[in-house]
Amino acid sequence: MQKKWLSLWIILAGAFVAVISSAGTLYAQTNADWTEPFPPFKIAGNLYYVGSKGLANYLITTPQGHILINSDLEENVSLIRASVEQLGFKFTDIKILLISHAHWDHNAGSDTIKKLTGAKYMVMDADVSVVESGGKTDFQYGNVAQSLYLPTKVDRVLHDGDEVKLDGTVLVAHLTPGHTKGCTTWTMKLQEGGQTYNVVIIGSPNVNPGYKLVNNAKYPQIAADYKRMFRVLKSLPCDIFLGAHGGYFDLERKYARLKENALVAFVDPEGYKKYVADKEQAFKAEFAKQRAALQQ
Repeated sequence: MQKKWLSLWIILAGAFVAVISSAGTLYAQTNADWTEPFPPFKIAGNLYYVGSKGLANYLITTPQGHILINSDLEENVSLIRASVEQLGFKFTDIKILLISHAHWDHNAGSDTIKKLTGAKYMVMDADVSVVESGGKTDFQYGNVAQSLYLPTKVDRVLHDGDEVKLDGTVLVAHLTPGHTKGCTTWTMKLQEGGQTYNVVIIGSPNVNPGYKLVNNAKYPQIAADYKRMFRVLKSLPCDIFLGAHGGYFDLERKYARLKENALVAFVDPEGYKKYVADKEQAFKAEFAKQRAALQQ
C-alpha cells in the first residue's frame, strides 16, 4: 500500500511540475500590459495610437483609406478595432497592414485583420517566411508552441528602403535586423502646427533572453545584423520617437503631457538618441559576455 501511495505521489508531483513549468513559459510569453486597454489618441498630423498599454499599434489615416502598423496578439484585434472606431474611423477602411517584426506579440492577429478588412499585408523580405509559416521558421521561437500563430499570406514583399504610399502619405521601410531577420523600422514625415516632423517607429533593438550572438547556427550573421541595425538607427533623423512597445518611448508619461495640451508631446529627439545608445551598449555588453564565455 505504501508503495502504491508513493507511486501515486510521484505521478502527481510530476504533473504539478509540468503544470508549473508550462505556466512559467506562458507567463514569459505574455505580459499583463500587452492586453490592457489604453486610450486611443492623436499623436500628430494623421498619425494615431490605437494599441494597448504594452503593445503599440499605429493608425495612419487618409481620405482613401488607412494604414495600420502591427496586428498584435489575436485577442488584441477587438481592442484595436474599438480604438480605431472610438477615434471616429472605420476599421474596415484599413487598406494596408504593416508590422514591426515577425514575433507573435506584433503579428499574430494579422490573419484576422486581413479577413475583417481586406487589407494588403506588406512584410520585409527576411520576415516573410516566418509570417507565412505562422512563426515556425523563426530562428529563436520556431519550436515554442506559445509563440506560433495562424500562417498569413503576404501580399507585398518589402525590401530595405521601399516606400509604402497611400493618398500622399509615404512610409519608408528600413531593414533593422537582429531581433528578427526582417525587423523593420518605419519612418514618415507629418505636419502639425505648421511644422514638419520626422517620425521614427523602431522595430526592436532588444537582445532577448536566450539569443545566441556567437556561433548561432540558425542565424550566423546575427551579431553583424545587430551592428547594422544600430548604424541605421543612429543615421535616421528623428523628432517624434515611437516604437513597437509603449515602454520603448515612455508612452504613459508622454500621454499625460499630451492631455496637458502640449502641442506635440512626443517630440523627443534626445530621448531617441539616448534610447538607441543605451540599447547599443546593452548589445555590446551581451556580445562581449558571450564571446568571453566561449574562450573559457
